[in-house]
Amino acid sequence: MNHVRLSLDAGGREAEIHPMYDVLVNDPAVEHATATHWSFAGDELGIMHYLEGDREAFRQRLETIPEVREFEITPAGEAFYAYVRDATTEPLRELFGAVAESTAVVIPPIEYAEETVSYSVFGPGEEIEAAIERVPDPIEVRVEAVGGMRGVTELADSLVTDRQREALEVALAVGYYEVPREASHEDVAAELGCAPSTAAEHLRKGEGAVLQAVLGG
Repeated sequence: MNHVRLSLDAGGREAEIHPMYDVLVNDPAVEHATATHWSFAGDELGIMHYLEGDREAFRQRLETIPEVREFEITPAGEAFYAYVRDATTEPLRELFGAVAESTAVVIPPIEYAEETVSYSVFGPGEEIEAAIERVPDPIEVRVEAVGGMRGVTELADSLVTDRQREALEVALAVGYYEVPREASHEDVAAELGCAPSTAAEHLRKGEGAVLQAVLGG
């Protein structure tokens, strides 16, 4: 069994896969996005996203996409959640089908950052390799890390997004976790360049993911 961290890069051609893929990676309304839960039904895809960015501009963008059949947006401090139900395209069906038709498991979240999509997969090595080979053009797949289920550390890494990890690392560096505490949410936010409520959300979710990995099995 292998635990593989993958990075997908469509080289600016994300719209050829699906308009929503293009929005999440390239639209200026989205500063950072993760897909936390999803359901792939062949001709439809439902995804729950957690996003930072311009909520109203994102809403207006969704209203222009014919493939978006339904959506709902809920504020979460400076960030927001968005449930989106899409009609799929053939390339998107190939992309999701690559894993859906194998016994390999995608470990949430899927993270959209720096013009790439990254996520972790766990399962038989040969099935992961076969799934990678089925990823459609123009997407280039890079294997960022390979390991096994030798402990909870790798699983915790996959559960914490890059932004949450950055918040946790900054909090540790500025003394947020010292006893007594030497820094606040505001101090962490200043280092991250975001609102205090957003920093608090990153810390809460990051802490929850690590605790779940360590204590929840």
